[in-house]
Amino acid sequence: MKRCHFFIPAFCAIIFGLPIGNAADNNAPIVPPQKGKSETIALFDRKSLDGWEGHPNRWSVSNGEIIGKNSDQVKVSTYLLTKQKFSDFELIFSAKLVESEMHTGIAIWGAAAPDRGDKYAYKGPLVMFPKPWGMYDVLGRAGLNVDAAPALKVGSQHDWNHMELFAQGNRVRLVLNGVLVVDWREPDPMRVKGGPIALQLHWNTEPQEVRFKGLKLVTFPNDQRLDGKKIGDKVAPPK
Repeated sequence: MKRCHFFIPAFCAIIFGLPIGNAADNNAPIVPPQKGKSETIALFDRKSLDGWEGHPNRWSVSNGEIIGKNSDQVKVSTYLLTKQKFSDFELIFSAKLVESEMHTGIAIWGAAAPDRGDKYAYKGPLVMFPKPWGMYDVLGRAGLNVDAAPALKVGSQHDWNHMELFAQGNRVRLVLNGVLVVDWREPDPMRVKGGPIALQLHWNTEPQEVRFKGLKLVTFPNDQRLDGKKIGDKVAPPK
């Protein structure tokens, strides 16, 4: 059995990939998806960072990919944020951890938090990838009640991972390499709001590089492919 001598349970979960208990999650209310016009938006034009904002010395574009990279210390996790805000959506993208063993992720439903040590810090729920996978409430409640084991079975540590992130009502689902690995509801509906979508470059004392590509977003998506699916079930690719 793994043991942790740190005082913060969430830190143990990040180190060891363990789920963090949160009884409130088990009794989360069901907030239905919002209704609106479904549109497909290319968040990334494969050539530039138009429509995004972040530190230009941390983020760049090459070969149709967004690159987050540092050679010096990153004292506070920094993000590349969309200028548009979104609440209910499906985000289709691929991500790769090129260098370091520190995870990255995509944050949603939050806001920039420049008062927390970086102009492009972010406060809100973060879908983490690769290892330890799972979810984390950045600058908030810390670890969320998500089991990382399903993602560990199908995810790659240093290769491209194809993901579909569904955020609808207060529900977040993640399809990783064709398998449903996260199905979580926000227990506090007041936290669900339109916010920038944010790509993470984690705080680190060592060099790191993360890459993203695709980043196609569908507002108010049709999620029938996921109907009846449970964690660990395969999900047919979108047509």
